Amino acid sequence: MHAIEPHYAWRHHYVAEEDERSPLYGREYSELYFTHAIYNYLIHPQWDEIGSPTLFIKVLFADYDEGYCIIEMIGEWNDCLHNDIMFLKRNIIEPMVEAGLNKFILIGENVLNFHSSDDCYYEEWFDELGDGWIAAINFREFVIREFEQANIDYYFAFGKDLIDLSWRKFTPVQLCELIDRRMMKRLNP
Repeated sequence: MHAIEPHYAWRHHYVAEEDERSPLYGREYSELYFTHAIYNYLIHPQWDEIGSPTLFIKVLFADYDEGYCIIEMIGEWNDCLHNDIMFLKRNIIEPMVEAGLNKFILIGENVLNFHSSDDCYYEEWFDELGDGWIAAINFREFVIREFEQANIDYYFAFGKDLIDLSWRKFTPVQLCELIDRRMMKRLNP
Protein backbone atom coordinates (compact mmCIF):
# COMPACT_ATOMS: atom_id res chain seq x y z
CA MET A 1 0.00 0.00 0.00
CA HIS A 2 2.94 2.34 0.49
CA ALA A 3 3.35 2.61 -3.29
CA ILE A 4 -0.22 3.85 -3.89
CA GLU A 5 0.08 7.60 -4.24
CA PRO A 6 -2.77 10.06 -4.46
CA HIS A 7 -3.32 11.38 -7.98
CA TYR A 8 -0.78 14.17 -8.47
CA ALA A 9 -1.24 15.13 -12.15
CA TRP A 10 -3.68 17.93 -11.23
CA ARG A 11 -1.37 19.75 -8.81
CA HIS A 12 -0.96 22.60 -11.31
CA HIS A 13 -4.75 23.13 -11.02
CA TYR A 14 -5.15 22.87 -7.24
CA VAL A 15 -3.15 22.11 -4.09
CA ALA A 16 -5.23 21.75 -0.91
CA GLU A 17 -2.41 22.58 1.49
CA GLU A 18 -1.94 25.93 -0.31
CA ASP A 19 -5.66 26.82 -0.31
CA GLU A 20 -6.49 29.09 2.64
CA ARG A 21 -10.13 27.92 2.55
CA SER A 22 -9.16 24.24 2.72
CA PRO A 23 -9.27 22.37 6.04
CA LEU A 24 -5.89 20.95 4.96
CA TYR A 25 -4.26 24.37 4.53
CA GLY A 26 -0.68 24.49 5.73
CA ARG A 27 -0.08 20.76 5.94
CA GLU A 28 3.45 19.63 5.21
CA TYR A 29 4.47 16.27 3.81
CA SER A 30 7.58 14.14 3.82
CA GLU A 31 8.75 12.21 0.81
CA LEU A 32 11.18 10.22 2.94
CA TYR A 33 9.30 9.18 6.06
CA PHE A 34 6.17 7.08 6.22
CA THR A 35 4.21 8.26 9.24
CA HIS A 36 0.79 6.71 8.65
CA ALA A 37 -0.36 3.14 8.35
CA ILE A 38 -3.64 1.34 7.83
CA TYR A 39 -3.42 -1.55 10.23
CA ASN A 40 0.15 -2.80 9.70
CA TYR A 41 0.51 -1.46 6.16
CA LEU A 42 2.35 1.80 5.62
CA ILE A 43 0.74 4.25 3.23
CA HIS A 44 2.34 6.92 1.07
CA PRO A 45 3.07 10.11 3.06
CA GLN A 46 1.05 12.30 0.65
CA TRP A 47 -2.27 10.93 1.94
CA ASP A 48 -4.03 13.18 4.48
CA GLU A 49 -5.21 11.86 7.80
CA ILE A 50 -8.67 12.95 8.90
CA GLY A 51 -8.70 11.56 12.43
CA SER A 52 -9.48 7.97 11.50
CA PRO A 53 -6.91 5.20 11.87
CA THR A 54 -8.19 3.41 8.76
CA LEU A 55 -9.42 6.01 6.24
CA PHE A 56 -7.24 8.63 4.55
CA ILE A 57 -7.99 11.13 1.80
CA LYS A 58 -6.51 13.57 -0.67
CA VAL A 59 -8.47 16.61 -1.81
CA LEU A 60 -7.54 16.73 -5.47
CA PHE A 61 -9.57 19.75 -6.52
CA ALA A 62 -11.91 22.42 -5.22
CA ASP A 63 -13.72 25.07 -7.25
CA TYR A 64 -15.49 27.49 -4.91
CA ASP A 65 -17.20 29.40 -7.73
CA GLU A 66 -18.89 26.28 -9.12
CA GLY A 67 -19.12 24.44 -5.77
CA TYR A 68 -17.15 21.33 -6.84
CA CYS A 69 -14.80 19.19 -4.78
CA ILE A 70 -12.95 16.00 -5.75
CA ILE A 71 -11.68 13.75 -2.95
CA GLU A 72 -9.65 10.58 -3.49
CA MET A 73 -9.79 8.02 -0.67
CA ILE A 74 -7.75 5.06 0.57
CA GLY A 75 -8.23 2.47 3.27
CA GLU A 76 -11.06 0.84 5.11
CA TRP A 77 -14.16 2.95 5.63
CA ASN A 78 -15.19 1.77 9.06
CA ASP A 79 -18.10 3.57 10.70
CA CYS A 80 -18.77 0.65 13.00
CA LEU A 81 -15.45 0.68 14.90
CA HIS A 82 -13.96 4.10 14.15
CA ASN A 83 -16.91 6.30 13.11
CA ASP A 84 -14.99 7.35 10.00
CA ILE A 85 -17.92 9.32 8.59
CA MET A 86 -17.89 11.53 11.69
CA PHE A 87 -14.20 12.36 11.16
CA LEU A 88 -14.73 12.95 7.44
CA LYS A 89 -17.85 15.04 8.00
CA ARG A 90 -16.63 17.16 10.92
CA ASN A 91 -12.97 17.65 9.97
CA ILE A 92 -13.17 17.91 6.18
CA ILE A 93 -16.69 18.25 4.77
CA GLU A 94 -18.14 20.83 7.17
CA PRO A 95 -15.40 23.44 6.55
CA MET A 96 -15.75 22.84 2.81
CA VAL A 97 -19.53 23.26 2.86
CA GLU A 98 -19.09 26.44 4.90
CA ALA A 99 -16.66 27.68 2.21
CA GLY A 100 -19.34 27.14 -0.46
CA LEU A 101 -18.74 23.63 -1.80
CA ASN A 102 -21.87 21.52 -2.34
CA LYS A 103 -20.96 19.04 -5.10
CA PHE A 104 -18.67 16.26 -3.93
CA ILE A 105 -17.01 13.61 -6.07
CA LEU A 106 -15.59 10.78 -3.97
CA ILE A 107 -13.09 8.51 -5.73
CA GLY A 108 -13.16 5.15 -4.02
CA GLU A 109 -11.05 2.71 -6.06
CA ASN A 110 -8.67 2.38 -3.09
CA VAL A 111 -11.40 1.92 -0.49
CA LEU A 112 -11.01 -1.73 0.47
CA ASN A 113 -14.27 -2.25 2.35
CA PHE A 114 -17.04 -0.52 4.26
CA HIS A 115 -18.48 -1.29 7.69
CA SER A 116 -21.65 0.60 8.55
CA SER A 117 -23.14 2.05 11.68
CA ASP A 118 -26.09 4.45 11.47
CA ASP A 119 -26.71 6.96 8.70
CA CYS A 120 -27.02 10.19 10.76
CA TYR A 121 -23.86 11.87 9.44
CA TYR A 122 -24.68 10.89 5.87
CA GLU A 123 -28.16 12.34 6.19
CA GLU A 124 -26.78 15.51 7.76
CA TRP A 125 -24.20 15.92 4.97
CA PHE A 126 -26.82 15.32 2.27
CA ASP A 127 -29.26 17.78 3.86
CA GLU A 128 -26.64 20.54 4.04
CA LEU A 129 -25.95 20.47 0.29
CA GLY A 130 -29.09 22.24 -0.94
CA ASP A 131 -29.09 21.67 -4.69
CA GLY A 132 -25.75 19.85 -4.49
CA TRP A 133 -24.95 16.16 -4.52
CA ILE A 134 -22.43 13.46 -3.57
CA ALA A 135 -21.23 11.21 -6.40
CA ALA A 136 -19.17 8.11 -5.61
CA ILE A 137 -17.03 6.94 -8.51
CA ASN A 138 -14.96 3.80 -9.02
CA PHE A 139 -15.88 2.18 -5.74
CA ARG A 140 -15.53 -1.59 -5.87
CA GLU A 141 -18.78 -3.44 -6.47
CA PHE A 142 -18.70 -5.28 -3.14
CA VAL A 143 -18.14 -1.95 -1.32
CA ILE A 144 -21.15 -0.49 -3.13
CA ARG A 145 -23.20 -3.51 -2.02
CA GLU A 146 -22.11 -2.82 1.57
CA PHE A 147 -23.25 0.81 1.19
CA GLU A 148 -26.56 -0.40 -0.28
CA GLN A 149 -27.12 -2.88 2.55
CA ALA A 150 -26.69 -0.01 5.00
CA ASN A 151 -29.01 2.24 2.91
CA ILE A 152 -26.22 4.79 2.47
CA ASP A 153 -26.81 4.71 -1.28
CA TYR A 154 -29.77 7.02 -0.63
CA TYR A 155 -27.28 9.83 0.05
CA PHE A 156 -24.55 8.96 -2.47
CA ALA A 157 -24.98 8.49 -6.19
CA PHE A 158 -23.52 5.21 -7.33
CA GLY A 159 -24.32 3.52 -10.58
CA LYS A 160 -23.19 1.73 -13.69
CA ASP A 161 -21.96 4.95 -15.27
CA LEU A 162 -19.89 5.78 -12.16
CA ILE A 163 -18.33 2.38 -11.37
CA ASP A 164 -15.63 2.16 -14.01
CA LEU A 165 -14.88 5.72 -15.00
CA SER A 166 -11.45 6.54 -16.48
CA TRP A 167 -11.32 9.78 -14.51
CA ARG A 168 -7.56 10.37 -14.81
CA LYS A 169 -7.83 11.22 -18.51
CA PHE A 170 -9.87 14.34 -17.71
CA THR A 171 -8.87 17.67 -16.26
CA PRO A 172 -10.55 18.31 -12.91
CA VAL A 173 -12.96 20.79 -14.51
CA GLN A 174 -13.87 18.29 -17.24
CA LEU A 175 -14.49 15.57 -14.64
CA CYS A 176 -16.67 17.89 -12.55
CA GLU A 177 -18.70 18.90 -15.61
CA LEU A 178 -19.08 15.27 -16.72
CA ILE A 179 -20.31 14.15 -13.29
CA ASP A 180 -22.55 17.20 -13.02
CA ARG A 181 -24.24 16.35 -16.34
CA ARG A 182 -24.79 12.76 -15.18
CA MET A 183 -26.16 13.94 -11.84
CA MET A 184 -28.53 16.38 -13.53
CA LYS A 185 -29.88 13.54 -15.70
CA ARG A 186 -30.51 11.53 -12.54
CA LEU A 187 -32.13 14.40 -10.66
CA ASN A 188 -34.14 15.74 -13.63
CA PRO A 189 -34.97 12.73 -15.85
